[in-house]
Amino acid sequence: VLPRLIPVVPHAAPELERETGERRRGRDLLVAIDFGPNSRHAFRWALAHLARIADTLHLVHAVSSVHNELVYNKSQELMDELAVEAFKESLVHTKARIVEGDAGNVICREAERLKPAAVIIGTRGRSLIQSVLQGSVSEYCFHNCKAAPVIIVPGKG
Repeated sequence: VLPRLIPVVPHAAPELERETGERRRGRDLLVAIDFGPNSRHAFRWALAHLARIADTLHLVHAVSSVHNELVYNKSQELMDELAVEAFKESLVHTKARIVEGDAGNVICREAERLKPAAVIIGTRGRSLIQSVLQGSVSEYCFHNCKAAPVIIVPGKG
């Protein structure tokens, strides 16, 4: 016998059956990555505030040339390190892409290709107002990525 304060809902389906297929499949989240601390802060912010167990984080890193072996190898090490962290911290899967080109264009092109639930990008240590006034990759993406909402995560400092 249940106390009177707890409502009894006859024939209610379990909550998981009422969730959408998107929730069970997971979402795609695109996170722009570089070697800076603010990029890592945005990555960790995405893990803490957005990512759910079934989601996939798409890590995108723009480089000037994929034929530069040193840069490519260092980028691959960074992506591997972040993939392990994502799985340990939030049990989310990651897919990494190292793409040649201008960072803003690369991020928006990948967003168009993936159609993620969100694009998460950090700032280069400048305030949001400075980024908008002086121009930045985050500001470019905010105005030009039409495929998904852009979340700009300010730096820790």
